Amino acid sequence: MSSADILTIKNLEKVYETDSEKLTVLKGLNLTVEEGAKIAVVGESGSGKSTLLNIIAGIDSVTSGTVVAGTKKTGEWDVTNLTEAKMAEYRSHFIGLIFQFHYLLKDFTALENVYMPALIAGMQKKEAMERAAGLLADVGVADRADHLPSQLSGGERQRVAAARALINDPTLILADEPTGNLDPANAQKIGELLFSMADKYKKTLILVTHDMNLAANGDKQLRIVEGRLK
Repeated sequence: MSSADILTIKNLEKVYETDSEKLTVLKGLNLTVEEGAKIAVVGESGSGKSTLLNIIAGIDSVTSGTVVAGTKKTGEWDVTNLTEAKMAEYRSHFIGLIFQFHYLLKDFTALENVYMPALIAGMQKKEAMERAAGLLADVGVADRADHLPSQLSGGERQRVAAARALINDPTLILADEPTGNLDPANAQKIGELLFSMADKYKKTLILVTHDMNLAANGDKQLRIVEGRLK
């Protein structure tokens, strides 16, 4: 990895096997991401977009190949060979995740959902609450801080999820179809929000989407075809 690279993937292969079949989803995939880049990954349904993101996040394992994330400043992680403790450190400090479904805890307020990961990572509650409140203001839902997820609209829930992804000041934001469950108007707003927040907080963003209008906001658009990035 060069000093400007934050993620290097080499010869990545992911194969799912059952008793009756063998499905190769990713094959010989290579990717280098520079710090601060905003990359959109597109492709047909089942092409492996989400699988790629899950592998970068350490949620899914590789069949072969290497995934190295980080810099000398942030620390480097060989994501394919991390111990459980190191993987927890990687997920809580280096990456922020936003999914198609918000995964907010239903019995906790928006503010509590945002600051919870910070408490788990060891931040003092007062600091975590103040940072969470600031992030909710940044994403435009400060007035919804005391509301439960069931009291929020779909767009508001994704705004809260975006704030939660930023609470531990991660270096890399991974967004998997973040507008997939939203109507067109809200999808556009959330898409614009993610790119503007990446700019404001100087984050690297890798976003998986089927929405070409959303993908067009990225510095680079990559398509997965037959298991490889084009």
